Amino acid sequence: MAVPARTCGASRPGPARTARPWPGRGPQPGPGARRSLCLLLPPLLLLPLLAAPGASAYSFPQQHTMQHWARRLEQEVDGVMRIFGGVQQLREIYKDNRNLFEVQENEPQKLVEKVAGDIESLLDRKVQALKRLADAAENFQKAHHWQDNIKEEDILYYDAKADAELDDPESEDVERGSKASTLRLDFIEDPNFKNKVNYSYTAVQIPTDIYKGSTVILNELNWTEALENVFMENRRQDPTLLWQVFGSATGVTRYYPATPWRAPKKIDLYDVRRRPWYIQGASSPKDMVIIVDVSGSVSGLTLKLMKTSVCEMLDTLSDDDYVNVASFNEKAQPVSCFTHLVQANVRNKKVFKEAVQGMVAKGTTGYKAGFEYAFDQLQNSNITRANCNKMIMMFTDGGEDRVQDVFEKYNWPNRTVRVFTFSVGQHNYDVTPLQWMACANKGYYFEIPSIGAIRINTQEYLDVLGRPMVLAGKEAKQVQWTNVYEDALGLGLVVTGTLPVFNLTQDGPGEKKNQLILGVMGIDVALNDIKRLTPNYTLGANGYVFAIDLNGYVLLHPNLKPQTTNFREPVTLDFLDAELEDENKEEIRRSMIDGNKGHKQIRTLVKSLDERYIDEVIRNYTWVPIRSTNYSLGLVLPPYSTFYLQANLSDQILQVKCKWPDPCLHFEFLLPSSFESEGHVFIAPREYCKDLNASDNNTEFLKNFIELMEKVTPDSKQCNNFLLHNLILDTGITQQLVERVWRDQDLNTYSLLAVFAATDGGITRVFPNKAAEDWTENPEPFNASFYRRSLDNHGYVFKPPHQDTLLRPLELENDTVGILVSTAVELSLGRRILRPAVVGVKLDLEAWAEKFKVLASNRTHQDQPQKCGPSSHCEMDCEVNNEDLLCVLIDDGGFLVLSNQNHQWDQVGRFFSEVDANLMLALYNNSFYTRKESYDYQAACAPQPPGNLGAAPRGVFVPTIADFLNLAWWVEKLLYGLIYHSWFQADPAEAEGNPETRESSCVMKQTQYYFGSVNASYNAIIDCGNCSRLFHAQRLTNTNLLFVVAEKPLCSQCEAGRLLQKETHSDGPEQCELVQRPRYRRGPHICFDYNATEDTSDCGRGASFPPSLGVLISLQLLLLLGLPPRPQPQVQVYASRRL
Repeated sequence: MAVPARTCGASRPGPARTARPWPGRGPQPGPGARRSLCLLLPPLLLLPLLAAPGASAYSFPQQHTMQHWARRLEQEVDGVMRIFGGVQQLREIYKDNRNLFEVQENEPQKLVEKVAGDIESLLDRKVQALKRLADAAENFQKAHHWQDNIKEEDILYYDAKADAELDDPESEDVERGSKASTLRLDFIEDPNFKNKVNYSYTAVQIPTDIYKGSTVILNELNWTEALENVFMENRRQDPTLLWQVFGSATGVTRYYPATPWRAPKKIDLYDVRRRPWYIQGASSPKDMVIIVDVSGSVSGLTLKLMKTSVCEMLDTLSDDDYVNVASFNEKAQPVSCFTHLVQANVRNKKVFKEAVQGMVAKGTTGYKAGFEYAFDQLQNSNITRANCNKMIMMFTDGGEDRVQDVFEKYNWPNRTVRVFTFSVGQHNYDVTPLQWMACANKGYYFEIPSIGAIRINTQEYLDVLGRPMVLAGKEAKQVQWTNVYEDALGLGLVVTGTLPVFNLTQDGPGEKKNQLILGVMGIDVALNDIKRLTPNYTLGANGYVFAIDLNGYVLLHPNLKPQTTNFREPVTLDFLDAELEDENKEEIRRSMIDGNKGHKQIRTLVKSLDERYIDEVIRNYTWVPIRSTNYSLGLVLPPYSTFYLQANLSDQILQVKCKWPDPCLHFEFLLPSSFESEGHVFIAPREYCKDLNASDNNTEFLKNFIELMEKVTPDSKQCNNFLLHNLILDTGITQQLVERVWRDQDLNTYSLLAVFAATDGGITRVFPNKAAEDWTENPEPFNASFYRRSLDNHGYVFKPPHQDTLLRPLELENDTVGILVSTAVELSLGRRILRPAVVGVKLDLEAWAEKFKVLASNRTHQDQPQKCGPSSHCEMDCEVNNEDLLCVLIDDGGFLVLSNQNHQWDQVGRFFSEVDANLMLALYNNSFYTRKESYDYQAACAPQPPGNLGAAPRGVFVPTIADFLNLAWWVEKLLYGLIYHSWFQADPAEAEGNPETRESSCVMKQTQYYFGSVNASYNAIIDCGNCSRLFHAQRLTNTNLLFVVAEKPLCSQCEAGRLLQKETHSDGPEQCELVQRPRYRRGPHICFDYNATEDTSDCGRGASFPPSLGVLISLQLLLLLGLPPRPQPQVQVYASRRL
């Protein structure tokens, strides 16, 4: 629907405009009649404007006149490009050098199958290493003899956090003076790990809230030390292995090779059991309902503990899991807008976490309402869910009701739903009913008396879920591959192969098999190592390979570029968010998730590299599954990339230096000494040879390249022959273009700043040499927006300089501001069509703005503008009448390219709505432009200022008088302060660094415009009462330009809704609506949630670290005496499991 412009006041005084006749209908109607007109008048109804008797000398130009101007503009652009662009001449040059290259074919099916096979082989090598590690770990632990009296000094290992703790005078170990058990190592820089490593040792990381001197931890360190030799043997067999890690169920991480831990500025909250790869490897997918008691007895600190516990519980879930959260008192209700189980992805968990903070305690406890709601949720089969482990997690401060009737109705006798109960806070309630609920339903009972117990007790339920896996034995020993996530040790984006490690011990002869999971073994694979297996330069600038997992998240994709990463969360970019979503891509995604092969040609929309434009293109999608994994691989090719050139050069041509009269058409023209006569050459910064030093400065990179070529031959084994030979070929090809076309032309005659050519081989040649000083395009053609868009569009693509609305206008000095015009060179070689190059010119902005006026005028001679006599009736034109007539060229993205208004020249490159909002809105409303909105889920934003008043940190808990008088509250605050170094700090995430200076991930809404369905010439009227404007718009043939002629607005206060194009911060699409139509996904094909031999007798215990009586008495005395409490030694949680 068209958006009408707003009516404003009276028109500007002056006879020239107020006496304008209404088109072909005598006197102009009054304001009321004008207001009722449609926004768009069809061309047949908008009759030519003729001057009525008594009217002014000028009238709005007729349609055929403006069409004539449009043809002149088209002819001028085409003529310049034919003379200087050299498209035809470059085609001839390629054909003349036909003996120097071969035409190769990209066969999509063969290509994608080969790459999938290579990736499968790469991952299979990691799988074999994983299996060796898992088997060895199980055997080492089985042979280990438990030592009750083991001491810290008995264990020698490298503590990865030791160096950081030595530098911290407040560190626990510095206070105790205990460093006897820690090795001091030397490290060497290793580019493969992007880190300093030591290949002779493993490193150990232990969470801060686990006491490293406990018997459990020391025994764990003792038996895992034997893994060191297995790690090293794996590396000997496969030197490409990266991090090999064993994550123990006790929280200990042992990894190889050793490297110092990346300690954050504050407390280190890293716990391997909360890493995405550990969670995925330790249990099968989960359907979880969390119910929270919000009755009146839950208040103050207890309610805060519950909120924090729920958030920590949510962090133990991955994208394979489904969850819902509800609060209950007499009734149960969801805490958020989600009315059923939803996928536990990052955005849904964020909704839950925000909603949980709004819970308020009131009413009486009604366990029955909470459990009935939870069971109903789990029995809903009309929604997508995990369909594996089913569980209810109840957080309460205590109660007497066992709700046995509910369990009999919903869960017995099969007990398919596990019940975990959490007694939160410090109170004197009888916990027997809570213990009974857990034990009667194959779950576990936990106590969370204080904030220090939250993390450990909200993740140990994974041990219970791991029991069926352990009891399943070899059947459950299947390698799983994770989502993409950020490596905690700086490796970048990785995927991890995981394999669970089981406890094979038995308590005695004839005793039941142990059902504890020891931990998870993991081996990282860097995404860059997988990318190296994919073809890139043979696919052309717009061809690419991508891969997705069972959730539809991309593993590989050129648009997978997170600006900031949080190592706590996986990088989950859906294929339909990496590209512009449409029905065809939904079908392709579904087929890939289902593990099918397929091929489909589609017409789709693509976003330009600079994210300013949208192009409608044809793409061929081909996909196959990657066997032995949960991944599927796809290949995308434009039709023009079916074929590509491969240089076939002789030894003579490959010589770095040659002597006259030998033909020197290649390397010599890469030397800076040739630039003055042959134009400046930029070479794409590709990995031509292994020893080539990279540099962001292209001049330096070219220097490094030439120096290396003088030392090695282009056929050297250390060089990529394909890349190198094609670079040399295109050096000669583009030099011949200089020789045949550019050198003898006078660019100033046609007001050109430069001419240029860019090629698939990586050459960008800019002529003349001085023009390179103002060349700002990417030296890698495949990463240059003009190059990629030219390949996808027929005709001439105009690209004005990019302007940010926040920056100052363009500097129009020394004719340095230019407009790029480029077009692809299409070759037809024996019915094989390809586009190996793009050529173009750079227009002088000021000179072409003047030329634009002339071409859109009534001039009959070049030297004299046509003026209208006093008794004549003339049409306005863009030159003589520029005070009354606005003439502009706008590109297909809605950006200003040229204007007849001198004051608008410094706004060239801006979105036209910022120049003339009224006119741009009319163009959009009349379908000259279509809008496309999408979301960027990988953006980085500056930290938001606190939303609360005053200087207190966000989320701070303000204690009441009752809290201050409550001894339990002071114990809690002391423990909190000892563990987190702050009594009232509410956001543990700040332990990762300073939130005031750190960018965080966010969602940005992007809006692009592109040409709509209107191709013809249109006249229309912008109805704004007395301020109405006539305008004409017409597409220029064979370009991406729209020619617009309009009356200038009569009154400055005439307002219109402004179209926005710039990127804006957003919360993304409404999650509550998205979950009603979830995207297709599949969970892992294996599920271990039941085993008849499972022993459920171990079903609950109390707190892991009850405060000592001495501490309580001392604190009470200090409080009574009014003395400040003296800091106590740090109280830490330790695992209570004996292996």
